[in-house]
Amino acid sequence: MMSSRTLTVAAAQLGAIQLATPRSQVINRMLKLLDRAKQSEVRLVVFPELALTTFFPRHIIQDPGEVAKYFEPESAEDPAALLKNDNTRPLFHRARDLGIDISFGYGERWSDKDGKLTDYNTMIYYSAKSNAVLAKYRKVHLPGTKEPVRKPDHAEQLEKMFFAPGDLGFQAFRVPGLVDGTLTARDGDATPQSATEGQGDPILGMLLCNDRRWPEAWRCYGLQGVELVLEGYNTCGYAPQRPGTEKEQEELAVFHHRLSCQAGSYQNACFSIHCAKAGYEDGGLLIASSMIVAPSGRVIAESTTSDDELVVAQINLADCRYYKEGVFNFEKHRRVEHYGRIVEQTGVQEVPLLAGESV
Repeated sequence: MMSSRTLTVAAAQLGAIQLATPRSQVINRMLKLLDRAKQSEVRLVVFPELALTTFFPRHIIQDPGEVAKYFEPESAEDPAALLKNDNTRPLFHRARDLGIDISFGYGERWSDKDGKLTDYNTMIYYSAKSNAVLAKYRKVHLPGTKEPVRKPDHAEQLEKMFFAPGDLGFQAFRVPGLVDGTLTARDGDATPQSATEGQGDPILGMLLCNDRRWPEAWRCYGLQGVELVLEGYNTCGYAPQRPGTEKEQEELAVFHHRLSCQAGSYQNACFSIHCAKAGYEDGGLLIASSMIVAPSGRVIAESTTSDDELVVAQINLADCRYYKEGVFNFEKHRRVEHYGRIVEQTGVQEVPLLAGESV
């Protein structure tokens, strides 16, 4: 029988952040949530997408100097700049002192070795034990438009204008020391991989908001043996151009959110933590429903407000094995010879029309 691989995790939901809210105020709210997490013996806290600022892609901001205010500078020459950044340093210091790993989203302004700047919607994983960023993910599935729509009663969604699509793909990673009693490569040198699966340091992956709706993203992680997926989101609950009342739209947005998170966890036999920025932000409604999902697809903890809230659950990563070795045993049941269309084709190509007279 698989030994227990338990840990206590949390989604640190944030209430609304307004355009004029200073970073320092946001960081203070995040620090309070970390302190609460320590009281519950949490080992890992997940914060939302773009956790440090308002969801600025709802605004038409074209002044380069103004746009720059919403991004954290990083570079090929100094990839650890985020740890030393005046905005974020207090967050990392508190996490380190409390012994809590954290993951959060932010706007990244990346300077490559040639000095070229590229802006990404980014999420990182920080290990308190290592005092280092172990992994970075850049959002792949950017929604919205590249140019403003500029119509009355139309909510803008300009992620394609502000960000480049992520270039790091869906690379899973292990987190050393997150659970006790794990196997290392040295322990398993002479052991077949099948005999060590589910016994090493936990395997994690990250997604951001719209990514959770795309099964391809989840499956890329599932094929790497992912046990825990972390996702932050800022999801619109109401847009005037969409059909339905505000209440109807919000209910549908939450339904689609739950559907995506629960299906992704179940179909890839993993736990997942989903963390919202919620409430009325600059007049725009963002859904709440931060949640923690089991490999069964069941929601095991969920937020009850649209404010700053800590959603806590104890999980046992060993529970993933039942599904990874059963209905979602990929090695036994996948038929890759029939999946070519998924990577060979991007848009829809309808089946040809039937011959004959029009009806």
